[in-house]
Amino acid sequence: MNVFLWVLQILLALHTAMGAVWKLSNAAQTVPSLSAIPHPVWLGLSGVEILCAVGLVLPALGGVPGVLAPLGAAVVAAEMLAFTAVHLASGDPNHGPMVYWLVVAVVCGFLAFARASLHPL
Repeated sequence: MNVFLWVLQILLALHTAMGAVWKLSNAAQTVPSLSAIPHPVWLGLSGVEILCAVGLVLPALGGVPGVLAPLGAAVVAAEMLAFTAVHLASGDPNHGPMVYWLVVAVVCGFLAFARASLHPL
């Protein structure tokens, strides 16, 4: 189980870091339903995502609190749920992005739960 969780953490960290880079190079208007997010907040989310990605893998180096991994996963899950809420509020009939965000939120939620209670670091 521990190996599976580490693989999942590394994949989630890579996914989150790529999302942060994407946010820096694309405006929120790229996804029409997210255009309600102000540009400074959009750019700030990339910084939060970078911190979360680092928090997901930093406990592997040792000497770093293991609480960073479930915390990072929980923050990413909250962000994905916030994107889903903004999408629903926009009234956009295309729910493809929302399905993606919800799948990522479920994976993050599982990882946060597993690292916090099932197999803590």
